[in-house]
Amino acid sequence: MADPSTYRPAPGAIPTSPGVYKFRDAHGRVIYVGKAKSLRPRLSSYFQDLAGLHPRTATMVTTAASVEWTVVATEVEALQLEYSWIKEFDPRFNVKYRDDKSYPELAVTLNEEFPRVQVMRGAHRKGVRYFGPYGHAWAIRETVDLLLRVFPVRTCSNGVFKRAAQVGRPCLLGYIGKCAAPCVGRITPEDHRALAEDFCDFMAGRTGNYLRRLETEMQEAAADLEYEKAARLRDDIGALKRAMEKNAIVLADATDADLLAVAEDELEAAVQIFHVRGGRVRGQRGWVTDKVEDVDTAGLVEHALQQLYGGVGGGAEDRGEAVPREVLVPALPDPVEPVREWLGGLRGAQVDLRIPQRGDKKDLMATVQRNAQQALALHKTKRASDLTTRSRALQEITDALELDSVPLRIECFDISHLQGEDVVASMVVFEDGLARKSEYRRFEIKGFEGQDDVRSMHEVISRRFRRYLQERERTGEWAVPEEGPEDAADGSGTGVDGTGTAVDTRAEDGRPRRFAYPPQLLVVDGGQPQVAAAQRALDELGIDDIALCGLAKRLEEVWLPGEDDPVVLPRSSEGLYLLQRVRDEAHRFAIGYQRGKRSKRLTAGELDSVPGLGETRRQALLKHFGSLKKLRAATVDELCAVPGIGRRTAETVAAALSSRTPAAPAVNTATGEIIEDGADEPAPAAPETAPIQETP
Repeated sequence: MADPSTYRPAPGAIPTSPGVYKFRDAHGRVIYVGKAKSLRPRLSSYFQDLAGLHPRTATMVTTAASVEWTVVATEVEALQLEYSWIKEFDPRFNVKYRDDKSYPELAVTLNEEFPRVQVMRGAHRKGVRYFGPYGHAWAIRETVDLLLRVFPVRTCSNGVFKRAAQVGRPCLLGYIGKCAAPCVGRITPEDHRALAEDFCDFMAGRTGNYLRRLETEMQEAAADLEYEKAARLRDDIGALKRAMEKNAIVLADATDADLLAVAEDELEAAVQIFHVRGGRVRGQRGWVTDKVEDVDTAGLVEHALQQLYGGVGGGAEDRGEAVPREVLVPALPDPVEPVREWLGGLRGAQVDLRIPQRGDKKDLMATVQRNAQQALALHKTKRASDLTTRSRALQEITDALELDSVPLRIECFDISHLQGEDVVASMVVFEDGLARKSEYRRFEIKGFEGQDDVRSMHEVISRRFRRYLQERERTGEWAVPEEGPEDAADGSGTGVDGTGTAVDTRAEDGRPRRFAYPPQLLVVDGGQPQVAAAQRALDELGIDDIALCGLAKRLEEVWLPGEDDPVVLPRSSEGLYLLQRVRDEAHRFAIGYQRGKRSKRLTAGELDSVPGLGETRRQALLKHFGSLKKLRAATVDELCAVPGIGRRTAETVAAALSSRTPAAPAVNTATGEIIEDGADEPAPAAPETAPIQETP
């Protein structure tokens, strides 16, 4: 526990300007980000008597080892910078709203030649119109199914679309009238785009014009005795009305607004948002968060607004559409003007941020509030059991392995290969009993060839903790051992980053370092040999403060270094179950990486090994010539005609292809005839092989 007085800034050193400040721990990791209208009084409040601080604030300042700040011109800039740093550094003591899923949205891909209607999740893409979010994907599909009667826009994937265009026959939706079938030319690209834009207008709430137009056409068809057409229009009107009924009118005057409500207790808070467009509830979403900092309802509202609108991507038109004209909240941020100005900047017009006082909007806010309270109650019901179980599991591991403290951070390593080829390793991290996937790392074994799980484990542990010591050397706490032959092999691209550099230079600016934090417990997948190899690696590096164990698959025995007999945990033990989950996750992660490397190796084509030729230009060459046979026969001048291919690259490609023996011609085994056109086909994938058991 650090003493805040050791890093308290000198009196008068803190400016009185607006700004954003960061607290860092002893490893240099950013643990808290805050903003202030005046930095001096805000920062000074953290260095008062610990007894007068909120318990969470006291924990933060005693965990921190330094504080720094950045001065900005206005409070709006401070708000923007605070959000950017929270997203970038992921500080542990900041409120971060997280939900357990990505909410589905109805998307129209207007950036394609033939726009497509589909369900999308995740970040917004430029040129795509979004509606929602919705609570369930099936709600979107029901709405789309009704609207396709009137707006038969394409909904198929690119693969289905291309296949239908090749065979000249549309899919089932084209035959039943729920797709205009642009794949076979039944509608021009311009008319299909107009159809998609009409679909977007209807979804945006402009429904009256379409209903009146269809009713007029129905009456005219009936007057002209075209009863079949009139009946079809009547059914279309009914479908549109049923789609509209799914989103009942809750606010008059076609109001566009987002309503945000917060339910909280001392430890957690739940946020619910209703998206109202055209007076109708078009979507709903919610988050639950731990209150890791001392924050009131107004502060929670401000954080929720940052989470809701700060990550809106795409062009200016996407941001403006995401931020409505009104944002209704239960409490106003303090101060409120910078937030209003920030939202107005995102929308490109004034945004009314306020608390509803009366009428329909206040009634709807009460509904949103009830949803937030129910979400918090449901979350606490689920979380209570989870917290109790995880705490019991960690305590059982502590007691069984006789550890000095509870292992809040557990790292597990696993080796995977296929008969000695594509040997890889994985590192997974569990913090407080939960997987922390952002900390996962993967390794490619480069120190030797062949199959040797024990030697591979020694290499991986050495590489991981050598990185750790290099980071500790920055602070002068450790001296790094001299590099050996295996350390030189570590420069081949250890981990996901693939850079092969020994030191993460980004660590100096506070971003999470890749290998800077040691675990309290190191788990290896295996028995005595693997545990002994890992212990030898730690001893060679001079590390003696990290607990180590191995989990053998056969009898699920826990092996400790230097012990002849394993530790046997009861089958019903929560501690054993947690170790199994950690081990299985490491195995899954290693197998996935190994399969990816094997697949890439088996499907590598002749162009893959051409130096300086990336994926984009490889695809351009194959698309231009149509086959490898024609590509091999092309001259340098013909290669230069491909966009993006210069003369030097063309000469390299021609030389690489000419140095290789072309594949033997295809033969019809029934007639013995040589198939001349076989070579004109694109390069086939690698032949299938008999299944071989994968060695973890």
